[in-house]
Amino acid sequence: MERRAKRFLLPTDDDELVLMVHLMSAGRLRYLRAGEKGPKTPIFRLRFEDGGELVLTEAGHKKRAGVWLLRPDALAAELEHLGPEADQLDAASLGAILASDSRRLHSLLRDQRLIAGIGRAWANEILHTAKLSPYALSTQVGEDEVERLSEAIRDELARGLELRLAGASDDKVYRVHRKLGEPCWRCGTAIQQVDFDEHTIFYCPECQTEGRVLKDRRMSRLLR
Repeated sequence: MERRAKRFLLPTDDDELVLMVHLMSAGRLRYLRAGEKGPKTPIFRLRFEDGGELVLTEAGHKKRAGVWLLRPDALAAELEHLGPEADQLDAASLGAILASDSRRLHSLLRDQRLIAGIGRAWANEILHTAKLSPYALSTQVGEDEVERLSEAIRDELARGLELRLAGASDDKVYRVHRKLGEPCWRCGTAIQQVDFDEHTIFYCPECQTEGRVLKDRRMSRLLR
């Protein structure tokens, strides 16, 4: 199995076809050994010659995970819009990407066309580790801040992978994401959030926004 951005790629032995799996937010892949019990109605099931199975499930009501069987040329076309892999970026390459488009950092980090492989949760973790505001403009990030952000991307993705391989749960892996009201692991300040329709930003006011609590627009609308 290979990976490109958030997609898993399983080429056939003859390289004539590639199975591409995109988990989106709630999809989960699980490998079952021959005879091992699994979900009764997975979204997708791939059975191997030795009897083992790869099964795909998805939690929640929004079914977005997908599976495609593609020829190599079709796969290349499908992936050509993706930017460089996040964990392979050095500070100079990251700086050029930040300077190319004036965007809020949280939004830019999640744009797969610019940087591949960072989702909502890891954008929260990375920006907290780098001590940068999720609302900071990419074109206004200083040289030292680019260095911090580059190091945070590598360190956080490596930390997450190590914990996932050890079987850690979301609660153990994430230190900021979905930790509203809990103390920041660095300074003890209560973690805050900004809620959007499709994602939620979690951050520490003390570490990232000079003590300012960012306005939560969804809550503001509800309180009118």
